[in-house]
Amino acid sequence: MTVLHTFAPMAAELPPNVVLGSIASDLADNHVAAPKGKDQAKLATIAADAREAGIKLEIVVVEGNPGHESALRDLATATQQRTGGTVVVLSDDFIGTSSDNVSRVKLEWAEDVAKYRGNHPEEAAQAFVGRLAQPEGLSWGAITGVLLVLTILVIAGLALVKARRSPEEDMALFGPAAD
Repeated sequence: MTVLHTFAPMAAELPPNVVLGSIASDLADNHVAAPKGKDQAKLATIAADAREAGIKLEIVVVEGNPGHESALRDLATATQQRTGGTVVVLSDDFIGTSSDNVSRVKLEWAEDVAKYRGNHPEEAAQAFVGRLAQPEGLSWGAITGVLLVLTILVIAGLALVKARRSPEEDMALFGPAAD
């Protein structure tokens, strides 16, 4: 049975001194959960603006930095399972996210600009939302399609040039055929 225990999935590790139930109830009024004494007004405005832009956002702020950054992602996932939408968890220097409608790639791209804001959750949340609100970049499928069409046009053009060339022009280019 040791083998089964070795490969069992690890339980989510939430940051210390965090109670999931109190976070969920704190999010209910303004979509922001922050430690007592923290001003939630600016974060609530950011969450409201994100919602107006079509991003169902919940913002959670935790004090300090957890031992592992992954604890913030675990907290975001656990919170998101209760609230739905997109959850961003901010600590002094780290960020964790989870979403049911934004891809992991886009979440991590948005995380990159929000990290290491040094206990300025408003700046981090605004940077995160700013990245999420940006339109998707170039589609690799569209780029591939355009290159494929261009390749086909070049091949067709070369075939047309070759078909229109007379045998005399071929002789001039390559010389008489050797017997």
